[in-house]
Order: sequence, then structure tokens, then C-alpha cells
Amino acid sequence: MTNHTLMMEFLLMRFTESWTLVRLYAAFFSLIYLVVTMENVLIIILTIFDQRLCIPMYFFLRHLSFLDLCLISATVPKSIVNSITFTDSISFLGCVLQLFLVVLLAGSEIGILTVMSYDRYVAICRPLYYEAVMNKGTCVQMMAVSWINGGALGILYSAGTFSLNFCGYNKIHQFFCDVPALLQITCSEEHITIDISVAIGVCYAFSCLVCIVVSYIYIFSTVLKISSRQNQSKAFSTCLPHLIVVSAFLITGAVAYLKPVSDAPSSLDLLVSVFYSMLPPTLNPIIYCLRNKDIKLAVGKILWSVRNN
Repeated sequence: MTNHTLMMEFLLMRFTESWTLVRLYAAFFSLIYLVVTMENVLIIILTIFDQRLCIPMYFFLRHLSFLDLCLISATVPKSIVNSITFTDSISFLGCVLQLFLVVLLAGSEIGILTVMSYDRYVAICRPLYYEAVMNKGTCVQMMAVSWINGGALGILYSAGTFSLNFCGYNKIHQFFCDVPALLQITCSEEHITIDISVAIGVCYAFSCLVCIVVSYIYIFSTVLKISSRQNQSKAFSTCLPHLIVVSAFLITGAVAYLKPVSDAPSSLDLLVSVFYSMLPPTLNPIIYCLRNKDIKLAVGKILWSVRNN
């Protein structure tokens, strides 16, 4: 095999060679996937049908939950199926699609987290203009821009990665198709296309981070000027979940992509990838629900209705 067009499939890395442990991994991943699905579907349903949650903040939260659900669905189900069948293979087209979806969804999520920080900035720093600035049309446009940016990054990364040559060795040191793992098995000496794509992605992520930091500088400066402790606490309570979500997503992503690339596969690399792909989708709904009175009231309303019926 001298060209990537002859590569019919890749082999994903197995967590262990023990049949029993592989089944345990499959059961554990299935449980987490079920929990993540239930959490995010619940938030999506609540923010659609509960009238108290029909404001921009929950509009963005609904899309964040949808992205989290799609992000974990792009990687974990394939790993579960491979563990159950004790196989490692993923087709070439399946690998392309998986890489495209992971980058698209991660890029879109960074954009949405940035938009959510702007929403909090307008709500706290310019409350009198909130309804005019964060109208329905503006929210839809910002959401569309986030998806378009994510899609553009997905196309760039996929095209850049699979324009390289893969000369026979097809075992990926990862449990899903990812750019760093694929670059380790390519035989192309020059990575100009993917280097440009990565540079664009880094600039995009850094610009989003700068926007988030600037938004919260203004938010904290405004909140600290509020004389009432109760109002300060209320303002901080609406920002704290978002800050935790942003930190978890960016830190796990930075560790996964900025850590030194090792020549030999290691359990640590797999563990980092598991945290990056599974931790944010699992924690995001919990973080927002624990400190959000409106969501807790909506959940309580549903539980009360189910109990009475």
C-alpha cells in the first residue's frame, strides 16, 4: 500500500487484550453513554416545552446539550460495538466521517460557549438593552455562525489529514479517529495542508478564548460594583456554571491536543482521550442543573406530573 486511497480500513487501539476487561469497558461506556443521553435529552426537552426556559440563555444551553450528545455519539458507540464484537476495525470512510464530526462538533461547541459568555455579558452589563440585543434573530444568527465555523474546521482538518499518504501501517493509537493519532501513522514527510488547518484552528480557539476572558472581565467588574450582596450572588450564580463548563472543555481539549506526542501507545494517552470525549458531555448537564433554580423547578414539575399520573 503506497497511497491512502488504497487503505480500506484502520485499526483502532484496544483498551486491553483481556476478553473480560474489554466487556467491562463496553458495559462501563454503555452506562456512561446512557446517562449522558438521558441528561442531555432531558435538558433539550425542558428548554423546548417549559415556557420559563424560553429565553436566550436556555436557547444556547439547548444547543450545547445537543452538541454534547452528538459529540459523544460520534466516538463512544463505535468503541462499544468494537468491544462487544472484539474487533478493532473502522472503515476508511467511517474514519473520515468520525474525524469530520469530532472537529465540527468541538469547533461548534467552542463557538457556542463564546456566544453564551456574550449573552451573560449583555444580561449583566447592559440589562436594559438585553431584549433588543439578544433578540431571536440575533441568537439564531450567532448559533448559525458557530455551526458554520465548526463545519469549516471539520472540512479543513478532514481534507488536510486524508490528503496525506498512509503506507500500509494502519493501527491508530487512539480509540477513535483523531488528527494527532493519524499523523503518527502517515508516511508523508510534509504536512503543509494539515499544518495550515491546525494553525487556523488554534487561531479560532484562541480568539474565542480571548472573547470569553474579555466578557468575564467586564462581567466581574460590573458585579463587584453592585452594592447588594444578594444581587451579587445571583449574578455570580448565573455565570459560575458557564465558567466551569468552559474550563472543563478547554482544559481537557488542551491536554489532549497539546501534550507531547509519544512514539509508543500508552494507557495515559487513551485516558486523556476518554476524559476529553466523555467528561464535558457528562458534567455539563449536571453543572447547569445543580445551580439553576429554573431547571430544577422544571424537573420537579415533570416529576410531580409523573407521580400524579
